Amino acid sequence: MTVADSKKLTGFSDSVIRFLESIEYRRIDNADDLEDVARLRYKAFTAVGLAPQSGPLLIDELDFKPNAHVLGIFYDEQLVSTIRVHHVTAAERDSVAVSHFPDVMNPLLDAGKTFIDPVRFAADPELMRDYPALPYLTLRVATMATVYFDVDYCLSVIKPNHRAFYKRIFQSVEMTEPRFFERYNSNIELHGADAHQLKRTLFKRFPFFSSQPSERKMMFAPRSELMMPPLTIRPTARYALQRAG
Repeated sequence: MTVADSKKLTGFSDSVIRFLESIEYRRIDNADDLEDVARLRYKAFTAVGLAPQSGPLLIDELDFKPNAHVLGIFYDEQLVSTIRVHHVTAAERDSVAVSHFPDVMNPLLDAGKTFIDPVRFAADPELMRDYPALPYLTLRVATMATVYFDVDYCLSVIKPNHRAFYKRIFQSVEMTEPRFFERYNSNIELHGADAHQLKRTLFKRFPFFSSQPSERKMMFAPRSELMMPPLTIRPTARYALQRAG
């Protein structure tokens, strides 16, 4: 990155990009890696009182759907966070948003709208204290999926205490009234960010969400399209920002 490019970054964005350059993304598509992800989910969800009582692993049928993409974020070869995104279309409706809010989602899908539904965000609670940028680098997966699949909305299925964060970062708006779910013992909200507006503003406000097409392809393209499936995926935010400059 040139000196001129560096001056475009705020202190916050620059610090996040510096941390981003120390991490790797990995596609999670084998049993051993998925069990590691499930253990991290359990650790993270236990810390906020959301883990089930039935056992230490958190894997569900949505992890294995054709429209699911499970990603792991690694720092110093250690799995530190994870997220799952579903590319939701009229033909492939498997997602948490659709199962929790079918009366809202199905009419939109019938009308041809498309979505990224990022869920199962989990970060090591011990590392979160030392690396507060970790949520941004994890949610970066959702922004890349939004661009790669060229959808209409990026969704957020969240608890009320997370509302302010998603509105501030993604300019998300409520799509329906909050609903109480006994399994969470909490109200759950459905928010959506207009993907076309997001792409016009997000990467200028928060350059660390930027990426190059090659990175997005390695994350989300079918294995059959990749001549050599990647073991790890290196972030390209600095290169994308330099090219945009």
